[in-house]
Amino acid sequence: MKIVVLAAGTSTERDVSVSTSRNVCASLRRNGHKANMIDAFFGTDRYTDTDAFFEDDSDLDALSRQMLAKTKDVPAELKRREAAREGFFGPFVIDVCRAADIVFIGLHGANGEDGKVQGAFDLLGIRYTGTDSLSSAISMNKDYTKKILVAAGVRMPEGITLHRDEDREKVLESFPVPCVVKPACGGSSVGVSIVKEREALGAALDAAFALEDTVLIEEFVSGQEFSTGVLAGKAMPVVQIEAAAGGYNYENKYKAGGAVETCPAPVDEETTKKLQKAAEDACRAAGVTPIGRVDEILGENGEVYCLEINTLPGMTETSLVPKEAKAMGMSYDDLTEKMIELSLDKYRK
Repeated sequence: MKIVVLAAGTSTERDVSVSTSRNVCASLRRNGHKANMIDAFFGTDRYTDTDAFFEDDSDLDALSRQMLAKTKDVPAELKRREAAREGFFGPFVIDVCRAADIVFIGLHGANGEDGKVQGAFDLLGIRYTGTDSLSSAISMNKDYTKKILVAAGVRMPEGITLHRDEDREKVLESFPVPCVVKPACGGSSVGVSIVKEREALGAALDAAFALEDTVLIEEFVSGQEFSTGVLAGKAMPVVQIEAAAGGYNYENKYKAGGAVETCPAPVDEETTKKLQKAAEDACRAAGVTPIGRVDEILGENGEVYCLEINTLPGMTETSLVPKEAKAMGMSYDDLTEKMIELSLDKYRK
């Protein structure tokens, strides 16, 4: 098949997306597909026609370096396009996506994982991997996620939503600490703070509001962190996460040795089933299919708390879903092929 791997984008997770996309594209080539990756935002001027794009066995490492080098140019280009009333997609992007049998969405974060790209592709008749635009939008916004999941009986940490134009004083004075402050739509733990002293709450809010206009403040649930992938509605093996100093933040997620991730998780069968059921229930409530990953905490009270749903799980060397697939006897290449197969099934019904 002819497959576009849509990479990079404009979010704070752009660089992680490049790593995901490089790995996925290499895997799809090993599986025999005519796959190539393209920067969703900057596009390309290398090709005169779409056939040349799919026939090009491009150097993925070199292409990745080029995309990473462009990251610094994103803010200025966003401002320019906004002033010129230009769109998100770069040159040649829509052309190759229309010509593809399917687009593997390797984007992470805003303008990729929030349903906007999926909605545009739906209107253009472009087939893509992952869940649909509505479930993407719900899952990307932690405020909406909580409203949907809690109503469906999925346990989540208690908390409030605060908008930029709202008065913070009552929150600063009375919200219980320790607590967790996080942007409503961020990913990879960017902008997330664990506040242990009230004096630090204001700075944590400032850090989150520097990224977005809506912020969640939640109770701090003390316990062990886990993550559970859900493939075709069924939970994968559970991962136990033990982060280095600083918690499971952006740096520890993506640097070697930043966290110890054990899969299958060294917990008893009853606990495993509780974690898996919570993940399945969360994805079902939000409509996430064919694949998602749910971050969870097993509280000291023995209850499972869902933290968020990732609709486009990372596929880097340190990502969790490939670890879970391996634990169930599925290689990385088997996983990417399964994701293509399940995604195409959506269009055959």
